[in-house]
Amino acid sequence: MGEEIKVIVFKLGHEEYGIEVDKVQTIERMMPITRVPKTFSFVKGVINLRGVVIPVIDLRGRFGLPEAEHSDQTRIIIVAANEMEVGFIVDSANDVIDLNSDSIDTPPDVVGGVKAKYLQGVARISDERLLVMLNLSEVLNRSEIIQLESLEG
Repeated sequence: MGEEIKVIVFKLGHEEYGIEVDKVQTIERMMPITRVPKTFSFVKGVINLRGVVIPVIDLRGRFGLPEAEHSDQTRIIIVAANEMEVGFIVDSANDVIDLNSDSIDTPPDVVGGVKAKYLQGVARISDERLLVMLNLSEVLNRSEIIQLESLEG
């Protein structure tokens, strides 16, 4: 029997994604972002959150999805992974659910245009509802992290 995990549910377009609650520091409303030169286009810049400078990534851009206008529902999810804090811009974040780890299947090659390497798996919540679980270490991977860390230092 798998273990129960708490998951924050957020949306990008029509797809629902999940991040384990223990990786999420806080969820914030959209705020002014200071642009940083010489970064990937999906790195929107940095925010000052209670005295801490945090890089912000647009998850739509990270996944190669079309950008969308920000709305009242747009949120920045602050996550901690790979010993760094990063903000993810998402279309909305409005649900916390309990999942059994047994309900998470290996992801197909592509889900909603997002490559499998960014995905930990797909959880079946109901017959009509699937939740795409993010692989945070892969989303925050490679040279862009090195770039972000060099900005902070």
